[in-house]
Amino acid sequence: MDPQMINLKRKVSQYKEVLENTEKYRAAWHESIKQNIIDSLKKLIDATELGASIEERAEMENLQAVVVTLGESKSGMFQQVGTDIQRHLIKHNGSLIYQQLFNGKIIVLVNYPYIESYGEPNPPKTIAIYRPEELSDVYFTRHMEEFVQEITKWEDYDDDEPNKKIGFNLNFPQADKE
Repeated sequence: MDPQMINLKRKVSQYKEVLENTEKYRAAWHESIKQNIIDSLKKLIDATELGASIEERAEMENLQAVVVTLGESKSGMFQQVGTDIQRHLIKHNGSLIYQQLFNGKIIVLVNYPYIESYGEPNPPKTIAIYRPEELSDVYFTRHMEEFVQEITKWEDYDDDEPNKKIGFNLNFPQADKE
């Protein structure tokens, strides 16, 4: 047989296998993975007393997500708009996301905290992408550690590190230093 045809048939076979895996991964999400993620994260939240909650996002079938969120709060900053009226800036406290990708794999992301009207949020940090069978309790612990480390660094912002900013595109321009 022609070597080019053998190569093409191998690539077609690989393509079909990838499509089958997508269906298998999507089914695994519904059958067990989503609940396993929720249960594992709840245990970690309870054990650490993090004060986070878990939300399920299911607006799109096969693009669902499980989110560990620290919620929103007053930032402590506000604009005085009248003698008795204050417009508070809302702080989004960050989240850890496990979301299905189009191919059924699961991406793990950290959404950084940000303060509305103060700056734009940092882009999410991708921790990793997994096949459903690769996720285990040890990974959930690592992900939670990395999440807490990242939000702690954001909260502990100072000028010890040059060119470090909270978010990007700050609404409060910094004076050029010469």
